[in-house]
Amino acid sequence: MQRSAVTAVCAAAALLVATGCSSDRAPDLGRSPASSPAAAPSSEGVTASPSPPPAKGSVKVAATLTEGLASPWGLAALPDGGLLVSSRDEGTITRVDAESGKRTVIGSVPGVAAAGEGGLLGIAVSRSYASDRLVYAYFTTESDNRVARMLYDPKKPAGQQLGAPDTVLRGIPKGTIHNGGRIAFGPDGMLYAGTGEAGDTGLSQDPKSLGGKILRMTPDGQPVHGNPSADSVVYSLGHRNVQGLAWDAEGRLWAAEFGQNTWDELNLIEPGKNYGWPVVEGRADRAGYVDPVAQWRTDEASPSGLAYAEGSLWMAGLRGERLWRIPLAGRESAAAPEAFLKDEYGRLRTVLAAGGDRLWLVSSNMDGRGTPSAGDDRIIRLTVG
Repeated sequence: MQRSAVTAVCAAAALLVATGCSSDRAPDLGRSPASSPAAAPSSEGVTASPSPPPAKGSVKVAATLTEGLASPWGLAALPDGGLLVSSRDEGTITRVDAESGKRTVIGSVPGVAAAGEGGLLGIAVSRSYASDRLVYAYFTTESDNRVARMLYDPKKPAGQQLGAPDTVLRGIPKGTIHNGGRIAFGPDGMLYAGTGEAGDTGLSQDPKSLGGKILRMTPDGQPVHGNPSADSVVYSLGHRNVQGLAWDAEGRLWAAEFGQNTWDELNLIEPGKNYGWPVVEGRADRAGYVDPVAQWRTDEASPSGLAYAEGSLWMAGLRGERLWRIPLAGRESAAAPEAFLKDEYGRLRTVLAAGGDRLWLVSSNMDGRGTPSAGDDRIIRLTVG
């Protein structure tokens, strides 16, 4: 079915070490609308590929798990096979049975102030969930963006299963645009968060600001040994608005980022590196800044979620309304990116690896910028190759 962000120049401030960019674009531009040592990264839930994947891949829609979701944003898998999905605008988290699609609202997150691109965004399940039953959430409040964790008790009545939020990190800049929001536990057991510059481009190059960064912290929100600065959770800088984080089979961290008017980016993230925003956008071959591994025109991508499966990265496109496959050969792309599902499900917000050749994909047509159709928004199960 057929469906139908601001160029700014800013002087670079202090750099962390050496070489950044990313959320959905501003609505007025005519677009759709104390640390513990960490183990060396090694990707969780992925299978190493002995050789680069083929240049051409495949995507098959296996099933639609559930429909009628209100502004879905984050998606996390529970150990029992269930899924948790956050609603940006309603501030609720819902459990979805991964077989039947049955939905149960487990609770609301207090303090969520949804406006523009802000609200209840990314969610993640504790690496020690079996013993601590903790669910993490990144959300916008009246004063900031923050990360909090909550006890999830499925034995309580529906709607009352989330405990009071315990804030682990506060003070991430907020705005009506560029709030970032993706969180994920890495293979090192640390919690990573992609943030945005909240419309203030100078924050991205300011190492003291949490805006326009990728953050790395302990599950308690403390800086981690191995971060560029021992007393900071900042891991990389120079980002515009990061909404996609994924690790490959060798434990390398990748991020999907919104560009401005020209280039969206896929970046290989390394500690202390500067990814350029707002000094550069896309490939610039400029000393001090890291060039993206792949880039797209903004009307082809506007990337949000990112996942790794079958030797490739899979990137969800909002304005681009398609799913991109980027086959990897180590630190580089093995072949040109390949698009799937173009215009079939509208805006695509989140993609989550489900083990082996399976992915979960979440549409985003009820976010105020899409063109909703019957059944929106939905979670779809894919088989990929």
